[in-house]
Amino acid sequence: MARWLAAAAVAVVLLICDCATTARSDASDHRYKSGDLVPLYANKVGPFHNPSETYRYFDLPFCAPAEVKEKREALGEVLNGDRLVSAPYKLDFLVDKDSEVICNKQLTKEDAAKFRDAVFKDYYFQMYYDDLPIWGFLGKVDKEGKSDPSEYKYFLYKHIHFDIFYNKDRVIEIIVRTDPNALVDITEDKEVEVEFLFSVKWKETTILFENRMDKYSQSSSLPHHLEIHWFSIINSCVTVLLLTGFLAAILMRVLKNDFVKYDHDEETAEDQEETGWKYIHGDVFRFPKHKSLLAAALGSGTQLFTLTMFIFLLALVGVFYPYNRGALFTALVVIYALTSGIAGYVATSFYFQLEGTNWVRNLLLTGCLFCGPLFLTFCFLNTVAIAYNATAALPFGTIVVIVLIWTLVTSPLLVLGGIAGKNSKKEFQAPCRTTKYPREIPPSPWYRGALPQMAMSGFLPFSAIYIELYYIFASVWGHRIYTIYSILFIVFIILIIVTAFITVALTYFQLAAEDHEWWWRSFLCGGSTGLFIYGYCLYYYHARSDMSGFMQTSFFFGYMGCICYGFFLMLGTVGFQAALLFVRHIYRSIKCE
Repeated sequence: MARWLAAAAVAVVLLICDCATTARSDASDHRYKSGDLVPLYANKVGPFHNPSETYRYFDLPFCAPAEVKEKREALGEVLNGDRLVSAPYKLDFLVDKDSEVICNKQLTKEDAAKFRDAVFKDYYFQMYYDDLPIWGFLGKVDKEGKSDPSEYKYFLYKHIHFDIFYNKDRVIEIIVRTDPNALVDITEDKEVEVEFLFSVKWKETTILFENRMDKYSQSSSLPHHLEIHWFSIINSCVTVLLLTGFLAAILMRVLKNDFVKYDHDEETAEDQEETGWKYIHGDVFRFPKHKSLLAAALGSGTQLFTLTMFIFLLALVGVFYPYNRGALFTALVVIYALTSGIAGYVATSFYFQLEGTNWVRNLLLTGCLFCGPLFLTFCFLNTVAIAYNATAALPFGTIVVIVLIWTLVTSPLLVLGGIAGKNSKKEFQAPCRTTKYPREIPPSPWYRGALPQMAMSGFLPFSAIYIELYYIFASVWGHRIYTIYSILFIVFIILIIVTAFITVALTYFQLAAEDHEWWWRSFLCGGSTGLFIYGYCLYYYHARSDMSGFMQTSFFFGYMGCICYGFFLMLGTVGFQAALLFVRHIYRSIKCE
């Protein structure tokens, strides 16, 4: 059985990796002779300010070729909402064209209304020419001298100019311009005769083929952008060094005094009553409530942390170049599937350390803890996309592929990891013996409660990353390009360090107040940064973006909710593991009876 599962898993992974290759043009080497047909694919159209709300190109009544061919796409491209079809324009290599007619089209009242609504919503189109992205707007709204929206004039562009740059036998760059003088008035509900035209101009350039994508990544590396990023890092580092240094100095001084006092007490007065964190040495390692849920959360968090590190590794070696965003989605799906064994191992191993018995239920909980909410969110949002007839709605075949990945790769690896964790037979390393009956926790002021502590522990890590968050949001939920992965990785490391340190500090203060229920508190404090990030989502949506409409709003808050929940699990795991190391260390440093 295990051999069959392994063979099935390998087969599915090979299938995914084969599909994960970026969609390429028909000419695999991108070399052409004069007059050769260079592949041009129309991708999608949609409102400029609603990046998730995109539709198929021919959902609008454009001129269609005699035979519309759909391009076979990779898994990541489908997840990204790309739906490539053959475009009506014929841009042969090195062949100039001047005002060539695509078609004469009689727009009905309904067609004119569709185009008018698209122009009103600032629709753009996207195409790919020899794998180079092309954008353009469909028309313009004339608002000059008109205060009443009912007086606005709506115009459709009917003439497109393609400026194509080449180097020897390769296409290097393509620029699309619309003729501002070739307009069609579609303001009124009436039939309109439109003659759609296009022109092509070929120009030679010295840019090498290997560098043709550089212009897309250079926009995020411009000097003023880099200054902001480095200012963000310096600001984060200074803040982190000052605050963590301050806390470290206090913590080390207090701990040193505690160790001296406890050693002195042991030498002078054996019967003296203990106070502070040593007083609860018989309770600090008492296993927490809901230990199966805690173990599952730690397993899922460890898997997500591993996934993030692998994604950063791929980004730093240059896999995710601009407008190859399908590769990111493919990598997320494949790596998450392959790392599920880590979640199973960590969760089950820790669950047995906490003397758990029902490891099968714990394994099911681990598998559903993150995937469950993500699946429910996907079902709702995919239903919304289907209702809107948007390209974000996944085809049935893609859903089947994802289900097969989960069934043949994720689940078997999760079970194998769980079996390995069960057989590891690790024992919980507790420096102190736990008493039979728990001590009563003394009353504490309101600011030592779970919610105030979470607010304090989440604010500091969030303050270290919030500047960088804007650029990430503008890339994921907008049209800005983000390629400075090295800076992003530095910010992520700072986030991990600050989360670990602030959780350790708050755990010490909790123990010093003779509160021994630190297990869940450390996890919640570490993960609270995810809640701050979701709060930033509200700010970004209302203050920094122009997104609107039910579909875009539901996609933004739905998927950002899943991402922030993933951060909660991942950073909660970091905070808990740091607190566990710290608690073991300080209680190992004293003599516990």
